[in-house]
Order: sequence, then C-alpha cells, then structure tokens
Amino acid sequence: MIKSMTAYAGNDLSTDNLTVAVEIRGYNSRHLDIALKLYHRYAVLEEKIRKTISETIARGRIEIKISIQESLDNAEVFRINEPMAKAYYETLVQLKNKFQLDPEIPLALLLNKNGIIETADTDIDTDKIWMSLEVCLQNALKDFDMMKINEGDSLKTDLDQRLVFIEDCMARIEGKTDGLLALYQEKLKTRIMTLTQGIIEIDPARIAQESAFIADKSDISEELVRAKSHLRQFRELMAAEDPCGRPLNFLLQEFNREFNTMGSKAGDAEIAHIIVAAKTELEKIREQIQNVE
Repeated sequence: MIKSMTAYAGNDLSTDNLTVAVEIRGYNSRHLDIALKLYHRYAVLEEKIRKTISETIARGRIEIKISIQESLDNAEVFRINEPMAKAYYETLVQLKNKFQLDPEIPLALLLNKNGIIETADTDIDTDKIWMSLEVCLQNALKDFDMMKINEGDSLKTDLDQRLVFIEDCMARIEGKTDGLLALYQEKLKTRIMTLTQGIIEIDPARIAQESAFIADKSDISEELVRAKSHLRQFRELMAAEDPCGRPLNFLLQEFNREFNTMGSKAGDAEIAHIIVAAKTELEKIREQIQNVE
C-alpha cells in the first residue's frame, strides 16, 4: 500500500486526576528514526512507547511529543538541598565580607544556583499512567496512519499516470524493433557503397548475414520482457498491504538498468529519444518514491 511518510496527528485524554497529550509528526527517512520528547520523570515508559510506534510505522523520522500532567496529589514535590544551600550561602557571605559589600544576599541569588531546589523522589503509578497514555497514543497513531494513507492516495494517482507513460514508451520501443533488421541491412548497404564507391558488387546473402548478426547483438527483446515484468511487479507492490517504499526503490533501479541497456544496444535514434523520455519519467517516479513508507 502506498503511504506517505509525511503526516501529523495529535490526541489528548483526561481523567479525574490525569491529562495526557500526544503529538506526532512524520518526515522522510530511509529508516525508522523515533525522536521522543518525554519528561524524564516518565522515562520508564519510553520503551513501551517506542515499541508501540514501531509496531505501526515501518520507516520515516517520527518526532513525538508526549505531555503528562498529574493532579496535585500525584504531582512532583520539591525539597531543599540543605547542605548545598548552606555551603553556597556561606561562600556568598565570605565574598561579601572580603570585599566589604553592603547589599544583603537576596533569595533569588540562592535560587539561581542549580541543585539547591531539587525534585524529591516520589513514586508514580506507571501502570495507571500507561493505561491512559496507551489509549491516547493508539488514537493518535490511527489518525496519523489515516493521514499517511490519504497522502499516499495522491502519490499513487501520480505514480499510476507516470507508469502509463512508461508503458506507452515500451510499446513504442517494441514497435520500432520490428523494422530494425531491414534498417540495419539498408545502413550496411549504404556504408559499403560509400566506402567502395560502387566498385565492389554487394552480395545480398552476405548483407543479410551481417545484418542478422548486428540485429542479434542489438536485440533488446529480453530487456523489454524484464521491463514489463518490473512494471507488473511495481503495480502489485503498490496494491499490496505491506509497506512498499524500499522494494519500489529497488525495483526502480532495475527499471533504469533495463532502459540503460536498451539505449546502449538499440543503436536507433528514435528509440534513443523514447528511452530518454522514459528515463526522465523514471527520475520523477524516483523522487516521489522518496516520500513512500
């Protein structure tokens, strides 16, 4: 299934003594890259959060912000680090006396010192918090997935149109190959006549033999068969349920390889022009696939 990697979703949930909010943003990435913003007090839930996300999303950079607010009864409490506060205050007093400073030592100066006011160790009910957070996270992921599907539908429409163009190019190339043997015979005759200026009589059987040899070396029927197979697989992958970004990217490389080989073997100007147009369209497809999960 075609899903975009760029999407956004948010969800929040409130109970009597707990409020949970989740925001998810998705961006293009070759792999699954989860950037989680979660207050350190709830770091114990990080593994569960990452596992839940990875079960839903195959790849992309996922930036997720989680806010958890507990009621006053469960909220964090703070305490004074008395040894640090005392040592810091005494140092300030020594500094004041040494330089004979008049101002009093304000409370704000003490509060600016990191570590004097610290978070007290309090227990949190992780199971209870996770019950609410999981519901909120799953709801956000469902909305996130729906947006990826909607964006993916637009991508699929664009890709389908470009695949039709590629298919038309292959049909035109195949049509041109039917007359290549006669073209090689005529080119060979013309070249021999130019080189010998008509002095040497041309043997039709030898011309046919050499032309057949050139045509065999220039045969692109195998490449066309493989390209048709790639086209069929491409459409099957887009219609399948599994994430298809990586296999589509690999298949596109094979597509390019077949067209490059056709271009080097065919030796026909019209076929070369068609191949250039097809490769230009393949590059546009490649750019679109970078957005596919």
